[in-house]
Amino acid sequence: MIQLKLTPTARYVLLVVLILLGIHSILTFTHEPYGRATSIFSWSSAAAPPAVPDTYYDSDADVSLTPAHNTSARANATILMLARNSDVESAVRSVRELEDRFNRKYHYPWVFLNEEDFTSDFKRRVSNVIAGPVYFGKIPHDHWFQPAWIDENRASAARQQMVDDNIIYGGSVSYRNMCRFNSGFFYRHPLLQQFKWYWRVEPDVHFRCDVNFDPFRYMEDHNKLYAFTITMYEFAATIPTLWETVKEFVSLHPQYVKANNAMNYMSDNGGESYNLCHFWSNFEIASMDFWRSEAYSQYFEYLDSKGGFYYERWGDAPVHSIAAGLFASKEQIQFFDEIGYEHNPYTHCPRGPGAWERGRCDCDAGRSFDYDGYSCMRQWDRIQ
Repeated sequence: MIQLKLTPTARYVLLVVLILLGIHSILTFTHEPYGRATSIFSWSSAAAPPAVPDTYYDSDADVSLTPAHNTSARANATILMLARNSDVESAVRSVRELEDRFNRKYHYPWVFLNEEDFTSDFKRRVSNVIAGPVYFGKIPHDHWFQPAWIDENRASAARQQMVDDNIIYGGSVSYRNMCRFNSGFFYRHPLLQQFKWYWRVEPDVHFRCDVNFDPFRYMEDHNKLYAFTITMYEFAATIPTLWETVKEFVSLHPQYVKANNAMNYMSDNGGESYNLCHFWSNFEIASMDFWRSEAYSQYFEYLDSKGGFYYERWGDAPVHSIAAGLFASKEQIQFFDEIGYEHNPYTHCPRGPGAWERGRCDCDAGRSFDYDGYSCMRQWDRIQ
């Protein structure tokens, strides 16, 4: 019999490994979410996401078929960016990438919004890399700044507590202004009244694949209302009362909740509690008519009246996601696997058969955030 002699260091390492394996085994059998997140089989057995049909892809051989040369084929849509003048470098990079990867063919207009007037330098540099129409607008004061009815003593105390707890953007009023604006006001801006659809783009994001189809047309043809590429968990400390507030609203207005909704993506117990899953809204393609609807308008006004955007740090991502999950059917929410997208530090890279090659992607599909334990893609896949 061969005896293996181990050094003290090796014995210590082996002991640590055995302890970790034991803890992993216990958590796997006693905590279902942990078991799902760490299972080596969780992705290998998952079905490929539904693909955009070939009929939506452009023919490079016949340029006359592309919407840039056929305005009747384009949707009533815009690409939207909220930016400051100081963002000009990162804004130009984002715009240039999406123009090169998508909009050089489609010529959809861009709308840029800012809490201040855009400088001539910002306008000149951004316009220089855009082939189609460009609009620049200033956000109305009442749509951006903290409302006068907010108790500033309570709000400042809450911000300080979040700073003490090292919560990201915990002390920022401007971040809260942005979240509230994106939750309930951007689609009311005068420049956006002419459009039905928007594609939200932020400064310093990256598009890692060619988008040789029109996502607006696809969504319009298939009665979609909201589209995403990345889904993850929210920080619980930023929204401690949001779900209870949503439940209050739903109990008052049950008529707004759609049948066959996406509740089981957001909750593991039929709506009793929120599992924190949301669509990462720095990328979203959606119908502004959905946000302008009675259901969403009533929902936002109710949330806003509670002051949670300032007394806590409610983000537009969970606010939008919960609304889409409740007031639309799950079939009206689209996961665009084909659109490779990066917002540091996370990247979605296409995982469907042939999608990476077709999009001439430069991302590493094996390191897509879809596979990360902090991703909520498993929760989304399980309701499909």
